[in-house]
Formats: sequence, C-alpha cells, structure tokens
Amino acid sequence: MTDRASTPTPTNADRTRWRRYLADERAEGAVYRELAARKQGEEREILLALAAAEGRHEAHWLTLLGGDDSRLPRADLRTRMLATLARRFGSIFVLALAQRAEARSPYATDPYATPAMAADERIHGEVVRGLAARGRRRLAGTFRAAVFGANDGLVSNLALVLGIGATGVPAPVVLFTGLAGLLAGALSMGAGEYVSVRSQRELLEASAPDPVARESLSDLDLDANELALVYRARGMEEDEAVEQAALVLARVQAAGAAPVSTDAIPALAHDDEAVGTGLSAAISSFLFFASGALIPVLPWIFGMTGLGAILLATSLVSVALLITGATVGVLSGASPLKRALRQLAIGLGAAAVTYVLGLAFGTTIG
Repeated sequence: MTDRASTPTPTNADRTRWRRYLADERAEGAVYRELAARKQGEEREILLALAAAEGRHEAHWLTLLGGDDSRLPRADLRTRMLATLARRFGSIFVLALAQRAEARSPYATDPYATPAMAADERIHGEVVRGLAARGRRRLAGTFRAAVFGANDGLVSNLALVLGIGATGVPAPVVLFTGLAGLLAGALSMGAGEYVSVRSQRELLEASAPDPVARESLSDLDLDANELALVYRARGMEEDEAVEQAALVLARVQAAGAAPVSTDAIPALAHDDEAVGTGLSAAISSFLFFASGALIPVLPWIFGMTGLGAILLATSLVSVALLITGATVGVLSGASPLKRALRQLAIGLGAAAVTYVLGLAFGTTIG
C-alpha cells in the first residue's frame, strides 16, 4: 500500500473519485439505517453502528473535498439496488449482497484512503457476514425445502413430460402424465421432508441432557464422582472438563436445596433454527415442488402440442432454473450468475437425457 505521507498532489480525477466514494458511503450508511429500522435489540444496534462507521468514512472524503459536497454523482448501481431492496424486502437478501460489496472495497489500493479505512471495510464484511448468517439460520430449514422442492419439481417434471412427449403419444397423455407427476412428486416431497425434519429433531432431543441427571448433582460425592466425564463426553478437553465440574459442584454446594441451573450439564451444540420444523418444511416443499412442476406442463394445459410445446416448456423451465440458482447464489454470498448457470446446466442436462431416451423408445415402438 502506498505511504500516505507521500501521496501525490490530487488531480481532478482524484476529486471525482472522492465524490463517488462520498456518494457511496452516504448510500451505504442509508442502507444500514433502513435495515436497522426493521430490527430490534442487538441486530438493530449492530446495523446502526455500521451506519456510524460509514459516516466516519464519509467525513474523510468530505474533508479531502474541503467540505464541498456539491456535484456528487449518484451512488453506484449496486448500492442503489441495495437501498431499494432494504426499503421493500427486508434484510436477508440485502445483507447477503452487502457481504459481497464490503469484500470488494477499493480502499486497500487507494493512496488517499487510510489503512484504518481499508481495515474497517474488511471488518465490516465480517460483521455483515455474521448478520447474514443469522438470517440464513432462520431460513435454513424451510428455505432448503423450498429450493430443493422447486428445483426438483422443475427438473423432474420437465424430464417426465419431455421423455413422454418424445415418444409421440397424444398431447392429453403428456398432460395427464405431467399432472400426475406433479401431484405424486409434491406429496412425496412433502412427506419426505416432514419425516426427515421430525427425525432430525427427535435425534437432537435425544441428545439433550436428562433433567433427572441435573437433579442428582446435589447428591454427588464431592471427592469421587464422574461429572467431569459428562463434559468430556460432550466435547470438552480433559483439563477444561475437570475445571467445569469443580465449578458446577461448588455452585451446587453453595446453593444447597435451591434448584440446579439448567446449564449445569450442557447440550451438544446444535441449531434448532437451522433445522426448522417438520410441518413448515413439509408445506414449503409441497407447495414449491408443485409450483415448479406446474411450469413444464403449462404449454399442454393451454392446448399446445408437439415440438412447440416441448420448446416452450424447456424455455420456461430454463428461466425458472436461472432464477432459483441466482437466488441461492445471492443468499449464500456467492456469484449469482455462476450458481444460475450451474443450476441451468444440471437441470437441462437431466431433461436432455430423458428426451433422448424418449425419442429412442418412440422409434422402437414405431
């Protein structure tokens, strides 16, 4: 990084860049304030602190401009899009996009940005990553079921109708097959998600500490007991487990007949928010599979037949696959374009295989 003490005399291009930075910092601060207005408690405080930090950077560029904030350009398109999303849709998509935006800060190579500003941007990226992770955990169970359901509905039913359509059967047969695939698949996905999530929750509940064991702590022999083994079994190192056991027993002894704290024996680490609930996952999976599976059938529902119906179904599903892939990319903090193209390639590849098999099967029958 260039030594700030030896920065060159600023040019008109430098001042133009400072104005752009100033506009972007103001817009980013506004994004965080918009998000904070929708939050409460700790998340609100964190977002307001980020907005205040953007204000520090804003003041830096305003000072370099001699306090002249006239002729400021519009903030860049990415920041304006974040502001629009923050006002209309809430935080999870915005935070996921902001995570990528903070990681692309130009301050590390700009001779007029201080080292502290460049470091701030990297730390801001980690703060936003943490906030986005909270949102992802809240969405995880239901969102996973929704994305998988929609994608499975799109790909499996497109493959089904293309494979059947390629055999040359009448259009009503293709339509009935597609609708039957929609209903069977949606019911199967919903039931499967319910069983999967319920089973996972039951396994987690089975790992929770037994309340009866907590009640037994007051009767343990202070000099000869296996409480430290409980902590070791749940992941602590030996020295830490021994120390924790001694602290807990000291608290129990001091409390006498008072109730024992529920955290005396810790549970294994898991995140109930990330698991979701069986019913919400089942409903989400059913509805999204059905909505995805309906798209490939639309041309036949509206009376189309033959190659035209096949091409339109493939086009509609391609658009939907691009949207679902881009959505996953945004929420994961990755490139939306790469995820969209990957989703498209996988989906169309599977459909192409069944279409070719359908052609071969139809030729054999013919």
